[in-house]
Amino acid sequence: MKCARCNAAVTEMEAHDHYGEILCDDCYMNALSPVRSCDPWAVHSAKRLEACGTQGLQLNEIQSRILDFLKEVGEAEAPVICDRLQIDPETLKREFAALRHMEKARGKPKGDGTVLFCLW
Repeated sequence: MKCARCNAAVTEMEAHDHYGEILCDDCYMNALSPVRSCDPWAVHSAKRLEACGTQGLQLNEIQSRILDFLKEVGEAEAPVICDRLQIDPETLKREFAALRHMEKARGKPKGDGTVLFCLW
């Protein structure tokens, strides 16, 4: 059996039915809780955590690599970032949303409908 979204092999125990689609665990979680890059409550929470100063916010490896790449190039479209960092678009979407909530990076729309990712 294969996941309807990512085509990964799925055992019967790992399969989830979501509106008639058979999904793997990861795709099922993404379907139930989609990434939202514009989330005022998440931004508020991130600012409060940063203000606490104790542990604060810690970037994971992929988030650090995204920020380092944007520092190097200034701005880039999603396919360029994915290609350079060897990550899939879903991973970029999820990790970039966290960076957006922390106000470390943002998307800047171009006139042709594409989005340039850049530092905050």
